[in-house]
Amino acid sequence: MVDVPRVPEQWRPASGNTPGARTEGHPPEVQASRFSVLGPVRAWHGTDQLQTGSPQQRALLAALLLREGRTATASELIDALWGEEPPSQALAAVRTYASRLRKVLPPDVLVSESGGYSIQVADGALDLALAEDLWAAAEKARGVGDLCQARTLLNKALALWDGEPLAGVPGPYAETQRTRLDEWRLQLIESRLDMDLEVGCHAEAVSELTALTAAHPLRERLRELLMLALYRSGRQAEALAVYADTRRLLADELGVDPRPGLKELQQRILQADPALAEFSAPSPEPTAKLVRPAQLPATVPDFTGRASFVGELSDILSAAEGRVMAVSALAGIGGVGKTTLAVHVAHVARAHFPDGQLYVDLQGAGARSAEPETVLGAFLRALGTADSAIPDSLEERAALYRSVLDGRRVLVVLDNARDVPPRSGRCSPAWRAARPWSPAGCAWSTWRARTWSTWT
Repeated sequence: MVDVPRVPEQWRPASGNTPGARTEGHPPEVQASRFSVLGPVRAWHGTDQLQTGSPQQRALLAALLLREGRTATASELIDALWGEEPPSQALAAVRTYASRLRKVLPPDVLVSESGGYSIQVADGALDLALAEDLWAAAEKARGVGDLCQARTLLNKALALWDGEPLAGVPGPYAETQRTRLDEWRLQLIESRLDMDLEVGCHAEAVSELTALTAAHPLRERLRELLMLALYRSGRQAEALAVYADTRRLLADELGVDPRPGLKELQQRILQADPALAEFSAPSPEPTAKLVRPAQLPATVPDFTGRASFVGELSDILSAAEGRVMAVSALAGIGGVGKTTLAVHVAHVARAHFPDGQLYVDLQGAGARSAEPETVLGAFLRALGTADSAIPDSLEERAALYRSVLDGRRVLVVLDNARDVPPRSGRCSPAWRAARPWSPAGCAWSTWRARTWSTWT
């Protein structure tokens, strides 16, 4: 069975609890800021690298960045920086570090709220978040058989690492996250190497796997891949020697035997199993069926009046091109005809969206609004994604949604939203999850979508 890399749970906010995390609607100063944690902790504003201060100050910045917009209390930050033995003036030190960071960072980036702090990061502006999106897109491409694209995306994700994660950052929290990030990187490498062998690049993989097994001698998955690469390169004896060396090492260091999968591979190599020599040919195009949803409710056949609204809104929805996403909103009290007008305009503009139209009632007027994960899951199914390929977490579903919409013109109608429009910068979780974010800074995703919404 193929080991699927998983994003460490530390970076998965709880469902429906992602205030300010990776959304649009940020002020320009926030959108112009970029950050890195997959190496030294660094910050940029535009093209200028910012001075993030002392190691302890960078530790505070890293702790906030890894929360992806969620507020960290002062006590949580003290634990992150010093653990169980904080200095007597720890709270004052945290406030001092935050004050210094606020002077260095652009306005509106470091926010104080509820006795704590948060860092507002635009979509695609944190290297870790970008790596997560690339990984999710790679899994989607692999799921539909496009191994070439999946390998390319994983290589892009791995290229974001710039040495040791959180390099030079002190504190128990940073040490824990460094271990998690290192482990995730190894899982991504194993996944990419597994695909290398699937497409027949076994000879090229041997040298990389040899170096990796030397650096991580107790990692059995790497040794299993090395054995398979050697065998497919016509080096059966060397493949068996790797197994013998692994067995001796595990017995000497840990007093255990190799895992069953490694034993089974050794037996298959001894028996020259013909199936071991088989690998998949690269697939240049995904094999998933392209689905064009048509979910708009029926329009009123004798719709009259509001001709100026209909004309203006239809022009807005159909005019934007390229990566520009047209967003229109209707606000008003219940019963004045917002939904009727929105649906009518959507039917008028639907010809400009040949790849389909999506519709959802966000239940904003009810006691319980639609859950973001549910909205995204329904949209993904409507766009042709199999249930087995839809991930569990909100962030992974959002990343997959962006990937599925890549290069497509889709009209999305979000009806009956509870909160204020996105131009205010404070959007409900349902709005943030359902609207098709534009992946700024991600060259691999250039889809075009339009969103239409009504508010009660």
